[in-house]
Amino acid sequence: MFVTVFLLLVTVCAQGGNGEEREEAQRPGHVSVVIVGGTGDLAKKYLWQGFFELYINQVRSGNTFSFYGGGLSPADKGKPALSEILKAVSCSKDLSQERCALLKEQFLRLSQYRQLKDLEDYQDLAKHIEQELQQEGMTEAGRLFYLSVPAFAYADIAEKINSSCRPTGEAWLRVVLEKPFGHDFRSAQVLASQLGSSLKDQEMYRIDHYLGKQVVAKILPFRVENRKFLDPIWNKHHIERVEIVLKETLDVKGRIPFYDQYGVVRDVLQNHLTEVMTLLTMRLPMNLSSSEEVLQNKLQIFTSLLPVGKNQAVVGQYQAYKTEVQQELNKTKDHFSPTPTFAAVLAYIDEARYEGVPILLISGKMLDERVGYARILFKNDVFCVQNHNNVHCKPKQIVFHFGHGSLRYPAILVSKNLFKPVLMDGEWKEVTEHTDVNILGLPISDYYVQTPTEQKEAYSELISHIFAGRKNSFVSTENLLASWGFWTPLLSSLVSSFPRIYPGGADNGDLLDVRVKGKDISYNSEVVIISNDQMGGTSANGFQVMQGKFRSADMVTAWAEELVERLAADIQEAAEAAVHEGGVFHLALSGGSSPLALFHRLTRHHFSFPWKNTHVWMVDERCVPLNELESNFHNLHEHLLQHVRIPYYNIHPMPVQINQRLCVEEDGGPLLYEKEFSKLVNGSSFHFVLLGVGHDSHTASLFPGSKVDEHAESLVALTESPVKPHQRMSLTLSAINRARNVAILVMGKGKHELITQLSRVKDNPHKWPVTGVKPAHGRLVWYIDYDALLG
Repeated sequence: MFVTVFLLLVTVCAQGGNGEEREEAQRPGHVSVVIVGGTGDLAKKYLWQGFFELYINQVRSGNTFSFYGGGLSPADKGKPALSEILKAVSCSKDLSQERCALLKEQFLRLSQYRQLKDLEDYQDLAKHIEQELQQEGMTEAGRLFYLSVPAFAYADIAEKINSSCRPTGEAWLRVVLEKPFGHDFRSAQVLASQLGSSLKDQEMYRIDHYLGKQVVAKILPFRVENRKFLDPIWNKHHIERVEIVLKETLDVKGRIPFYDQYGVVRDVLQNHLTEVMTLLTMRLPMNLSSSEEVLQNKLQIFTSLLPVGKNQAVVGQYQAYKTEVQQELNKTKDHFSPTPTFAAVLAYIDEARYEGVPILLISGKMLDERVGYARILFKNDVFCVQNHNNVHCKPKQIVFHFGHGSLRYPAILVSKNLFKPVLMDGEWKEVTEHTDVNILGLPISDYYVQTPTEQKEAYSELISHIFAGRKNSFVSTENLLASWGFWTPLLSSLVSSFPRIYPGGADNGDLLDVRVKGKDISYNSEVVIISNDQMGGTSANGFQVMQGKFRSADMVTAWAEELVERLAADIQEAAEAAVHEGGVFHLALSGGSSPLALFHRLTRHHFSFPWKNTHVWMVDERCVPLNELESNFHNLHEHLLQHVRIPYYNIHPMPVQINQRLCVEEDGGPLLYEKEFSKLVNGSSFHFVLLGVGHDSHTASLFPGSKVDEHAESLVALTESPVKPHQRMSLTLSAINRARNVAILVMGKGKHELITQLSRVKDNPHKWPVTGVKPAHGRLVWYIDYDALLG
């Protein structure tokens, strides 16, 4: 049976006075802590240790605690996993072994595993908490839920907490949420709305662990403490630029399913670096302890930020990323993801104080070192004629060093030719003995250096703030949406940007160096040669989207990702024109792997596509049930249809299964499909037909030697494939050639030999079926990537 241990505790003492923010935490009573996802990686690495430290620091406060690790697994699997995690928590060095052992034993007795899967599980948890309170005669202080789960589960869990686990009376409820908080402005808005229907804004604590880093948390106090030095120079007349940098040496292997959806801008710049930027540039609050004032001043910065577009950013991708994506996402070797693993963004603030001051936000994976810092570089108007080592001629800068790097500890560094910073806080000390290291162009001896007297882990710091009800270390709904409002237009514009490929580590050399010119940013080196493995042996910058002729028809050629971008744009253009003309767009799509990148592009980036006016038809289908993996329609549904808002009655799968049998001629499936689109499609002329081409030159399901001419009078026919499943249903050349627009998409090195052959042969649909594609009154365009074209 679960045992509740009572502990007398000392009243919570928050530094600097938190006014009303402390009152909730001071009210003695029982606190229930629930970590949903309590046996996951984050909980294992940081959360249980953080709550153990909270428990140690609150000993004898008059509060009692219960800790629950919630998970989807049943108790027989969850309990042992949680037990192993709890055994690993540790005490700080200043606690004796005996004291540590006692506190750890109490903490383990206070902690238990609960399966939290269904609503009934949350209701059972609430009953358990109520029973504990009644049995022990305790007054409830509050309940803290930490959601260490994927963001898609937030709304459902918040609803369960709201409906079944809310405390009664004056007890508080706090729900902690981990990033990502959306994928762009719209998704963040939807998530905020969903959460807002279950939780009040003051009950939500959106955590950005960077705000728990000691140096980041010290930025505002440092600015206040040194106001007499900083006020005269914290402006455009003295600041040359601001740099906010987070470099990492690791790759993202093992995280690809998440990372490929987000990339470095969403993963780091939109949150961590943006938060630091606001702390550096916001107007100083009258009261540092006022969460509302701090958050409002942050919000003011967002309203003053100038919009950033494609010319204010450069992106890159480490070379091995392509292979990692192919392996972890089961993609073919032709697949290339444009997701950036490096980005440098240039921002400006439209305020008189900061007018024209460039703010650089830079982050990347697989760089030369692991380090994070913010640097304010000041202009130097002193010129030393002879002694260039004179301290007055060296860079003037303040560095907020978050940790790692050659310094190896968090610190605030002020170059000695600026001023000596004030040291008011007993939790910080001055460093006077230095190792022989250089920090951003200066030996450390040229700085005044301050560091925390005791290094604390970010999550432990933030957990203590949550318990104390201090919200200025967390992201409000307003600030979250303001941040996404700033970043979303840039993310949309970067969709068409091809990332610079870099080898990783020290081998990057100066490949990622950037140049600021006016309001624009660019790579310092213009031409980059990509390895054969990465890009087929051709310069990535040497080609963009190019147009030409192939087999007397129009041709568009580019690298795979850019080619897909162009094709998606062309389809949307045709759709908008058709809807404008007649209110409807008829699109016929083929099977195979080539269109998958296109489907992905349409779902993720073409939000204004007129899906509600679009009818989707099949070019061909395998004679298998539509819910089987081999079905072209199944593929189309999984990768496109389920992700867009298209009316179900606008979707037209081929009728390959009639009378509980597949593709039997007397069932008349081809004729049924022909009648269906003849009824709905004017003149049976699709607005756009997308085709691929196989290694044997088949297109749709029209194969060499299949006597495609036999189907001259039909628009749909049953055909035979040389590979399983043999039976197919397909549009005929007659149907295809009635279309207004036909696109043939060819990608990958494996198609190079075919493209070479097709460039030489004459029209012979019997031997080369694709050569029979010749729209009578429409336009044919070949979309061929460089791998297929050049080999």
